[in-house]
Amino acid sequence: QVQVEESGGDLVQTGGSLRLSCAASGRIFGITIRAWYRQAPGKERELVAAIYPGGTTKYGDSVKGRFSISRDIGEKYIYLQMNNLKAEDTAVYYCRMGGPRFDAWGKGTQVTVSS
Repeated sequence: QVQVEESGGDLVQTGGSLRLSCAASGRIFGITIRAWYRQAPGKERELVAAIYPGGTTKYGDSVKGRFSISRDIGEKYIYLQMNNLKAEDTAVYYCRMGGPRFDAWGKGTQVTVSS
């Protein structure tokens, strides 16, 4: 069973930066999905960024050019570097790691951007 846990959420001012981390534990063999999602109050959960086994990345339109997803060599960790944060980035950020037989989500970490 795979478990993931996020960290790094905080209160930050507009224009600031944060780096989120996600750690996977358990039987992590065969992870094909590594991604960050977010959910703001009253809104649906949305994809923020994803990184695929070959290193290809995908970003939500609202974060392109500001956010960057990466992973460590051991592939147990993924990161989300968030720059030039805006008030509309305020949300709970979730880490997701999945494979053919599992789909693990973290409990989320709160990011609040104050103007």
